[in-house]
Amino acid sequence: MEKYRNLFNIQEKKIKASLISELSLSKKDKNFTNLLNKLNIPDKVAVNYTSKLEKTTCELNNCRICKSLSSCKNSVSGYIYFPRVVDDKLIFEYRACNYKKEKEKIKKVEDKKRNHLPIEILNASFKFVDISDKKRTKVIKYLKNFLDNYNKEYQKGLYLHGNFGCGKSYLIACMINELKKKDVDVFMMYFQTMLVNLKKAMEDNTFNDVFNEIINADVLVIDDLGAESLTIWGRDEILGNILQYRMDNKLSTFITSNLNIEELEEHLSSTNYKSDIVKARRIIERIKQLTVDMEMISYNRRN
Repeated sequence: MEKYRNLFNIQEKKIKASLISELSLSKKDKNFTNLLNKLNIPDKVAVNYTSKLEKTTCELNNCRICKSLSSCKNSVSGYIYFPRVVDDKLIFEYRACNYKKEKEKIKKVEDKKRNHLPIEILNASFKFVDISDKKRTKVIKYLKNFLDNYNKEYQKGLYLHGNFGCGKSYLIACMINELKKKDVDVFMMYFQTMLVNLKKAMEDNTFNDVFNEIINADVLVIDDLGAESLTIWGRDEILGNILQYRMDNKLSTFITSNLNIEELEEHLSSTNYKSDIVKARRIIERIKQLTVDMEMISYNRRN
């Protein structure tokens, strides 16, 4: 038994000596040593993870010369095999590189921009529009004229109001989808959904990104304004600032609502604060500066 114990000890010493030698050889690499210093781990810990630390060093080196996510040379594209220190152990995991983080950040913004509109709105097209309904002719002409003259000069959008289900959102979506084909940056969203998404964005620290996407869109459609549960934050901080920014920068803005402009003003001022009447009027004035007021009354196509 003593003989086997001695053999085991000898073998253990050889393995330990081999690991120390491997670590010493790896430490000749300045980048490897810098990694150890960054992790602030002693050799007695590092010696058990030399090969994994070498992999991390290699992947960090790849990242230093990487120009884009598509040219990533790491074992898992967009990620770095990197350790975290837990007591006297190293736990290795894949961490997103800067390019991957940026892509994920953009994706979060895009996800929040996704308007959750019905499929018929997302696929809206003028070729499916019923042109026999004369009550919609004026609106269709305005939208097609907007398309024909887009980029030639600044054009006001529409404040399009009318009864439920008459096709307000669908007609504007037809124009939006045509603009998308020309790579125009467009944004269309239910106003209530916009408020919900912006609140969520505040929770995960992407509010500025999402809000900037909204206010800077080449063409913005605020859909179903007036149907939301009114809050001072939604009215003043969100709607008011969006309209002011777009008015200052001459950015085309469309709004749909079931309320005419007078009814919308009443809706926007319906709180317990007297000052809200003035604030509501300010928003109405911005809408008037940005849009042409147009009514469309037709039968309910949802039925």
